[in-house]
Amino acid sequence: MIGWFLKLKQQALNMDKRKYFFVILLVFVTFFANNSALPTDIMESRNIVTAREIVKEGNWLVPTMNGELRLEKPPLPTWVGAAVEILCPNSLSAQRCAAALMGIVWVAFLFLLVRFFTQDIDFSLLVTIVFLTMYQVVLMGRTATWDIYCHAFMMGAIYFLVRGVTDENRYQWQWFPLAGLFMGLSFLSKGPVAFYALLLPAIIAGLFYKRPSLKGKWGGILLMVLLAIVIGGWWYLYLLTFEPTAVKAVMAKESGNWSSHNTRPWFYYWRFFTETGIWTVLMAASLFYPYWKSRTKQPHVYGFFMVWTLSALVLLSFMPEKKFRYLLPMMAPCAVCVAYMLMTCAKGDDKWEKIVYKCNGYLIGVLSIGAGFAISITGILHNEWNTVCSCLLFIITGIWLFIATRKKRPFRLAVGVGMLFMVAECFCLKAIGNVFSNPHQYSISHVNEKSIVKDVPFYHPAREEMRIELVYEANRKILPLDVESSKIVLTHLPLALVSHHAASCYLSPSLLRQVDTLHIATYDDNKHPLKDKHYTQDFINHVTLITKKNYKIQ
Repeated sequence: MIGWFLKLKQQALNMDKRKYFFVILLVFVTFFANNSALPTDIMESRNIVTAREIVKEGNWLVPTMNGELRLEKPPLPTWVGAAVEILCPNSLSAQRCAAALMGIVWVAFLFLLVRFFTQDIDFSLLVTIVFLTMYQVVLMGRTATWDIYCHAFMMGAIYFLVRGVTDENRYQWQWFPLAGLFMGLSFLSKGPVAFYALLLPAIIAGLFYKRPSLKGKWGGILLMVLLAIVIGGWWYLYLLTFEPTAVKAVMAKESGNWSSHNTRPWFYYWRFFTETGIWTVLMAASLFYPYWKSRTKQPHVYGFFMVWTLSALVLLSFMPEKKFRYLLPMMAPCAVCVAYMLMTCAKGDDKWEKIVYKCNGYLIGVLSIGAGFAISITGILHNEWNTVCSCLLFIITGIWLFIATRKKRPFRLAVGVGMLFMVAECFCLKAIGNVFSNPHQYSISHVNEKSIVKDVPFYHPAREEMRIELVYEANRKILPLDVESSKIVLTHLPLALVSHHAASCYLSPSLLRQVDTLHIATYDDNKHPLKDKHYTQDFINHVTLITKKNYKIQ
């Protein structure tokens, strides 16, 4: 193991240091720069709310979300979120930094895997740049959700598994236990998701690429499996022992969602290559494997990652529930396919190679220069310094891209795309978010400024759904309450009622004569503007303090 690290260090020292530092800078900017600019989404809200309740109530093994058991998702990312909450309370940026670190883990193991297959460190860096400029990777590396954890750990497991089955027998006790450890951590992050979407396609691709001899390695493989089961399964065993009823209810709910929630036809992912974002043209071209296999430098490696990509596509298409974010694990093999297209098309003299390379390069260059002029004309950044800097940098990057395309310099083209992303992430993220935000938003988080309800429990009408995003913003539990029952309401006083309509619409006339009501405020937590299709009344709520008659408010 020590020799392996020393060899990697020596290779890093021998390569072009400018490339090395650029990739490090790109990694940092991709995952950390302005990481709180984008608004929270429902997945982040669930994770952070659960993490907060772990800290407040100490329920580490049986976590809750807004007072209800939260057993649908394995707890490792939430435990990380709870640890972050202890160190940096109520910090969205800190929560996202934890996810960013997992993004770095994913990038590092993808780099190592490609380097092992190709023995080409420059090509591995090219793959890394492509991967870091796919918008799905950028987005998920900036949000405190579960996906980035399970796939990052699984990429490590795949790397160690590949080393275990290809290296000499004496190294099996070095690689297989590490593979088992990372498989277990992946399972503890999001169950079997990464096993199905990342590991299984890689194994299928491996069977097509080269069937290694497993003679003398079954002991290491058995140890790997046992470690994965123990590390990934102990929490589930604990729940089955101490919370069997809750586990059965969750399993029934999740199996129902799997077959009826967000169901789509099998061909729903037909345009999966567009999920690579700026690399769509090259990714679409790479699918014509019979044409390219004799033109690439390493056709067998290219074929391995192409089979990996297509296997993942087929397996994900089998699932009834489909969302485009589920294609995130495909971005790893797609990055390798795109990198091969960059190298092959730039060095080839065939008409189609020239067309594909120039079409992708010049298109990105035009987009970059166009973005610079658009910023200067619209003044979208509302800051003279940011406007000037971003405008100039976009135009300079566009010129760089044109030159790299004309001179057929694929690595420089990728660097230009990386520069384009860095400019956008450093100068434009917040402004872009503001364009699509609700200018009239008045979040329920402001309720915490009201000392009058500081120590009062919050409830919502039991027949109305409470969005978890509101629980996150309020930073407190908002529990259901049967407000139509005067007896129940009276036993819970004083309380704050969070409701879509005025409190008088829910309380009976007799109850209203027995209590005092004080309207605190009406809050609008819609993150989208009024005319947007995502604008909903679910995020508009009244907060009303309800107390007994003549109750003295502290």
